[in-house]
Amino acid sequence: MKKVFLALVAVALLSCQQQPSTMETVLNTIQTVSVREFTGEKISNAQIEALLRAGMAAPSAINRQPWAFVVVTDEAQLALLGEKFPYSRCANHPACAIIPCGDLSKAIEGEGQDFWINDVSAATENILLAAHAMGLGAVWTGLHPSSRYIEAQALLGMPEHIIPLCIIPIGVPAEQPEVKDKYNAEIVHWNKW
Repeated sequence: MKKVFLALVAVALLSCQQQPSTMETVLNTIQTVSVREFTGEKISNAQIEALLRAGMAAPSAINRQPWAFVVVTDEAQLALLGEKFPYSRCANHPACAIIPCGDLSKAIEGEGQDFWINDVSAATENILLAAHAMGLGAVWTGLHPSSRYIEAQALLGMPEHIIPLCIIPIGVPAEQPEVKDKYNAEIVHWNKW
């Protein structure tokens, strides 16, 4: 099994070397993922479903998949989110907002319960990358662990065991952010601290 895995990794690496434009595209996507201004143009339910599928494809601890998603497309509800959470960019004309949540009824019990945060974070990043790959813009705006998540629970009618991690406004971008190279060799430690 290990030999098969290593062979697949080698093929993937060779593929990236043979297609530098693919590798460059992926790396540029990662480095330009945050869009904060939108045109207000609508996106289709099929596009939203594709984003949700990307989120649900994320890895999770023990494959528990402790996530749930609230999708807001109603303009009045988006405006209310923008008013209640001004940092969320929901007042900047997104087509929708996806709120990735932790479902504590699906989370690992006991000491590992907080792994839901890692799992839902991975789902969130997948949604951001998928949005960018689809030509859409999106940005991660935090709710949890601040008390804002409790306000979002109330506003969106969530039960107590559903914890909103963040708000992702998504839409047709009204801006084209530049690639940001945030690499800092001073914070990298090799082999030990």
